[in-house]
Amino acid sequence: MTLAVRYLAARTLDTAPAETPPLGPGEVELAPAYVGICGTDLHIFHGDMDTRVAVPAVLGHEMSGLILRVGPGVADWAPGDPVTVMPLRWDDTCPACRAGHQHVCQHLDFIGIDSPGAMQQRWTVPATTLVRLPGSLSLDHAALVEPTAVAVHDVGRAQVTDGEKIVVVGGGPVGVLIALVARATGADVRVVELSAHRRLLAEELGLTTWDPAADNVPELVRQWTGDAGADVAFEVSGAQGGVDTAIDVLGVRGRLCLVAIHPRPREVNLHRFFWRELTLVGARLYDRSDFEHAVTLVADGTIPADRLISKVVPLTQAPAAFEALEGGGDVMKILLDCTDTTDHGDSDHAQGAAV
Repeated sequence: MTLAVRYLAARTLDTAPAETPPLGPGEVELAPAYVGICGTDLHIFHGDMDTRVAVPAVLGHEMSGLILRVGPGVADWAPGDPVTVMPLRWDDTCPACRAGHQHVCQHLDFIGIDSPGAMQQRWTVPATTLVRLPGSLSLDHAALVEPTAVAVHDVGRAQVTDGEKIVVVGGGPVGVLIALVARATGADVRVVELSAHRRLLAEELGLTTWDPAADNVPELVRQWTGDAGADVAFEVSGAQGGVDTAIDVLGVRGRLCLVAIHPRPREVNLHRFFWRELTLVGARLYDRSDFEHAVTLVADGTIPADRLISKVVPLTQAPAAFEALEGGGDVMKILLDCTDTTDHGDSDHAQGAAV
């Protein structure tokens, strides 16, 4: 019997014993080491996805860990291999899959939302979801591969190129990751963020930030771009004000990449789209090439994972970790340590050793 974090109802989590299902053909059993809490997990915690998740639901899809056992028919993997998981299971039969867009399958099983996730001590997944990690990469840092893959996919969907001027609206974990990935492509990036703590962190990473509460962001963009406007804006805030800002800063034929999950419809200035011939691009998940590139970016230090991890807490302190993230403040990314189930107080992050 092992422990798992379960969502029971809006704002209600527990940590309870969970049975490990028997291994079927093509499956592997993992020992998750670290699991990150992301914005989607918070949406579930708030009760916004109750029509989708099956209660009790084991959450979590940003993870790293080790293979414990392999099932019948699994080749190329062995116990002890360090891995992360691309948490997508598609049907390969729907129109989206037949068109080559399996990551947005019309019947997609997003593991950790639609089926049990990684916030547990033992986790059974299809071997096809595994992504290999280099042995030199510490497992705490590797837990950031999944959100980095999101950023890689977003930057690719927006077709960011060298020298373009990019505005990222929302400086949370994914927003900062998008800014870092865009910068690595040669783009000139600005981050718009309300939180002073998050702006300071972004600035310490060499990014220029603006405070939308104090700065006239469209005017600053006009000055920065010589009145041309930004080439690309990423909306990562999930707020109406963020949508408005992202549209306002774009120049002629600019691209708006929608990243945030908006739980309710938003007003959009369609006249601006008409007048400047803007393009709106949705960016939902990722494919395997995005994941593999993300592994490289985290492993080579392009993504400064240690600077982005605010805290590592025991698995049993998941409810308090969700509360801390919900309250904002001086946190960026919190990881759950699935190997630690003690009740000691949470701790500031210290770099973990490779496992």
